[in-house]
Amino acid sequence: MCVIGFGGGQIRLTKYCKVFFKLYTLGCKVNQYESEYLREGLRRLGYVELVGGGIADIVFLNTCAVTAESEAKGRKLIRRLIRENRGAEVIVFGCAVRRNAEQFLQIGGITTAATDKEWVTQFLLDKGLRELPTGISKFGERHRAYVKVQDGCRVGCSYCIIPKVRSVLRSRLLDEVLVEVRRLVGNGYSEIVLTGIHLGHYGVDLSGSSSSNLVKLVEGVIGISGDFRVRLSSIEAVEVSAELVELMLNNTGKICPHLHIPMQSGDDEVLFRMRRRWSSGEYISCCKRLLGLFDCLSLTTDVIVGFPGETDEQFARTCEVVRELGFSKVHIFRYSPRQGTDAAKFADKIPQRKIYERVQYLSDIAAGLRSDYASMFVGRSVQVLFETEQTGTTERYLPIKTTKKHNIGKIENIDVKKSQNENLFAD
Repeated sequence: MCVIGFGGGQIRLTKYCKVFFKLYTLGCKVNQYESEYLREGLRRLGYVELVGGGIADIVFLNTCAVTAESEAKGRKLIRRLIRENRGAEVIVFGCAVRRNAEQFLQIGGITTAATDKEWVTQFLLDKGLRELPTGISKFGERHRAYVKVQDGCRVGCSYCIIPKVRSVLRSRLLDEVLVEVRRLVGNGYSEIVLTGIHLGHYGVDLSGSSSSNLVKLVEGVIGISGDFRVRLSSIEAVEVSAELVELMLNNTGKICPHLHIPMQSGDDEVLFRMRRRWSSGEYISCCKRLLGLFDCLSLTTDVIVGFPGETDEQFARTCEVVRELGFSKVHIFRYSPRQGTDAAKFADKIPQRKIYERVQYLSDIAAGLRSDYASMFVGRSVQVLFETEQTGTTERYLPIKTTKKHNIGKIENIDVKKSQNENLFAD
C-alpha cells in the first residue's frame, strides 16, 4: 500500500503501489544481525522501509527474552506500533516469542507470532522472493557491522533462559562468512564485529573443536584486504585459547585489543549456584594473564547483582574482584528471574531495594575504573573509527571527540590530548 497525505488525513492506495514496512529490534548483536538479514530480503522484494512517520503495511518486532524487563519492553513497544499503524500486518518474532508466544497473541492486532526459527526464510519465499540472501550487504547507517557466525548455547547457566530458546548449535561455514565480510568491507564498513550466541562454540557442530575453528575464522577474516578492523564480541574465559591470544598479539593493528569476558560474580559459592564453569580464582588468573600480555588491554565484563541468596559479603567479594582486575567497562545487570530456569525456583530472593543499592554502589566503582582507564591514553595515539565528523570510537572501545573534522566511516590514528570520565579528547 501507499500512504498519501490529503486534507489533513491519509488515503491508502493498494493498486500499483509499493509495500511499506517498519522493523524494530530489541536485544543483542545477534538479534540485530538477524533483523538486518530480514531487511536485506525485504529490500530484494522491493519493499520500502519507513523510518519515523507514516503508516506501514507490515510491522516487524524482533524481541528479546534475556530479562523480564526486555520482554515487558517488547510488549509495550508492539502495543504502540499497533496503535500507530492501524490495519497493518503485525509480526513478532525472536527469543521472547519462542519462549512464550501467548503473551503476544493476547495483544489484539498481532497477525503472527513466529516461533519457528526458519520463519524468515519461509516468509520471504511466500512473498515471492526467488533468491534468498546468503548474508547481509549493509548494516543500517552504521560504520561497523555485526556478522553472526554462530547460533545456539547448551551451557545451561542456572539463571539463563537462552538455551531454552536457542538450543541448537549452528556455525556458519567459513567460506560463507568470508564472502559476507568481503561484501561489507567493499561497501565501506570499517569495523567487523564477529558475534554469536556463544562465540567460543564456533565450529563445535562442524568438527567438534571450537578453539581452533574460531582461530581459523579470525585468521580468515583478517586476511581479507581492505582498511578495516575486527572486534570479537563476548567470549567465555575458558575459551580464550593460547592460539587466539597469539593471533591477537601478532595482529594488534587489525584485531582490536578488546576482550569482553563475562564474570557474573566474584564469589565462588554464587558462581557454583549460577552453574558457571570456573572458580573466581581461575577467572582472575585468566584475566591477569591477559592483562600482562597486552598493552593496555580493554577488558570488559558482565556482572549480575542480586542473584538469589547473594549475601552482603558475597557482593563485597564481587566488588573486590572488579577493583582488582580494573575492568575498562562493567555491564551491570539486576538479577531477573526467568520462568523455566532453575534459578527462578531458588529461595532467598534479594529485595529490590537492596539490589538497587548494590547496583548503584558497583556502578560508582565501575565509573571510576573506566575513568582511570581512559586517562591512560592521554599523550598516546589511538586508532579511531569516526562515526560523525568529530566523534568516534577507539580500538579499545573508548569514545573520543575531536575539534577538527574527519572523514566519517574511516579509521585514523589520533593523538589524545586529555580525558574526562570515559571520554577522550583530541584536536
